[in-house]
Amino acid sequence: MKKLNKYILTGFLTLAAKPWASGTDVWVEAESFADKGGWVLDQQFMDLMGSPYIMAHGMGKPVDDAVTEVEVPEAGNYTVYVRTFNWTSPWTDADGPGKFKVKVAGKTLSGTVGCTGDKWQWQRAGQVRLKAGKHKLALHDLTGFNGRCDAIVLTTNPDIVLPDSGDELLSLRRSSLGLDTAKVQQGEYDLVVVGGGIAGMCAAVSAARGGMNVALVNDRPVLGGNNSSEVRVHLGGHVEIGPNKGLGRMIREFGHSRSGNAKPAYFYEDAKKDSFILAEPGVTLFPCFRAMSVTTDGNRIKTVTIQNIENNSEVVLSAPLFSDCTGDGTIGYLAGADYTMGRESRSEFNEPLAPEVADSLTMGASVQWYTREEPKATRFPEFSYGVEFNKDNCERVTMGEWKWETGMNRDQVTEAETVRDYGLMVIFSNWSYLKNHLEDNARFRNRSLDWVAYIAGKRESRRLLGDYILKQDDVDKNVFHEDASFTATWSLDLHFPDPENSKKFPGSEFKAATKHVFIHPYAVPYRCLYSRNIENLFMAGRNISVTHVALGTVRVMRTTGMMGEVVGMAASLCKKHDASPREVYRSHLPELVAMMKAGAGRPGDELPDNQNFNLANELLETPRMLKDDK
Repeated sequence: MKKLNKYILTGFLTLAAKPWASGTDVWVEAESFADKGGWVLDQQFMDLMGSPYIMAHGMGKPVDDAVTEVEVPEAGNYTVYVRTFNWTSPWTDADGPGKFKVKVAGKTLSGTVGCTGDKWQWQRAGQVRLKAGKHKLALHDLTGFNGRCDAIVLTTNPDIVLPDSGDELLSLRRSSLGLDTAKVQQGEYDLVVVGGGIAGMCAAVSAARGGMNVALVNDRPVLGGNNSSEVRVHLGGHVEIGPNKGLGRMIREFGHSRSGNAKPAYFYEDAKKDSFILAEPGVTLFPCFRAMSVTTDGNRIKTVTIQNIENNSEVVLSAPLFSDCTGDGTIGYLAGADYTMGRESRSEFNEPLAPEVADSLTMGASVQWYTREEPKATRFPEFSYGVEFNKDNCERVTMGEWKWETGMNRDQVTEAETVRDYGLMVIFSNWSYLKNHLEDNARFRNRSLDWVAYIAGKRESRRLLGDYILKQDDVDKNVFHEDASFTATWSLDLHFPDPENSKKFPGSEFKAATKHVFIHPYAVPYRCLYSRNIENLFMAGRNISVTHVALGTVRVMRTTGMMGEVVGMAASLCKKHDASPREVYRSHLPELVAMMKAGAGRPGDELPDNQNFNLANELLETPRMLKDDK
């Protein structure tokens, strides 16, 4: 097995892609800036637009300049273009708030960019005369309101035409970065796990403890997905219960000791997650790599190509087995796996909680936020871009957690940037009204925004279909399955647009409501954890084989962690017996059951019980229902 060195892969994070030069043109990827200053790196939408970008996420305060150095091939008059996006344009024709300027060789160019147009496009930043040689290039934020930059071109060609999007832009980008001619690193593993959330972490470690060489791909610099300090959702659900009580103990090895959503970063203990993965010799972590494409052979995945979100370097990973822990079902989708999205009709699976007619509604994505108290009155800029707040519809609150949820009526994959941006816009708009226009605002006068997420916390998008589709009837009736695996304990918790918010913002809701339908703990079939038509694909997380209704009870993160643990065990049996995931069910189920009863967690009583609730095993023997705080 060719296993890439952990140190080398982690070292990719510190490299910067060299600016491209063709004749007298210079191409610079914004994500490769050596010093990003106060700008943040956003990779969430790179599979749609072909690249990450950087964003001035200052919550209304201009951020420090992003600075890098470029090599200009020859002296001349250079026109500078920036690929950017006026992010409030879906809601207003007015100039947007994401204004910034470009500095070259110490000179601030004349143009202001990021505030006009209605799509990702090239905008002219200005002109500058440069000598041949190295010069500093900087992005200078003007507002702190999420101006964004994808790439910069310096050219002496006054007639240059740069493609705004599509295959032509992708081709130009790849040739500019030398990706088509660069030697691509290759890595061979027993299992490739894509997605570094709780499900992916547990899948990778469980498989490694079963004797496998595992690649774990994570597209952010921190692990944990929605449970990371970037999103800040606590771990929900219970572990070590049900017919396979060994499952979930490993979550004690990295789980947080404090609960709560939208809390300070240290609540989520990112370092414990890093230690959990890096201490496992069988796992090679690929931090800051995004899966961009797959190759297949018939109904099997052969390789996954991943791309670094800072320097664009590519690695091709091959394995006999893959696990899609991306949440969006990205690997399965790229490989042609059967999937579904939205809500099934009530009649399709005879689910009382389903709508009469199938539709595309999903649970939304949360952009959480909170404020802090200052010793004296604070100011916040005017912010109003198409969604108007007043004394009757404003939210008189100092924080927003999971209920601040957007995009339930949008496609959570193809419209993900709009969904996240609307979350940002309503936060800033509402806070601006409270600070600047609410008459009785004593409660808010001394407060300022302390943290606003820019990584959206998703709940639902694609669900990959397995040999079994979990439905409401399974949960309600506690149906016995011989391949019972992890146990779900969360209620049937299905979010929908908050009716009061809908009255105030019809069709543009940004808050959710839910009704908890409490359940008896229920063990989910193993057959929900592998694809029914891609022979070597597992899945774990919110993208497993369930209906929309059943997703309401399996989607919380202690539960998804147990899914990953089961996948890791089953993968090790695939290796041991040269079997497919389906053949584990058909021919090696007793062996898998024995492994699940034992669990893959470290033994011993020294590990803390870091669950939010200490659940007694007798719950499984009584009709008492579980009640949690979300």
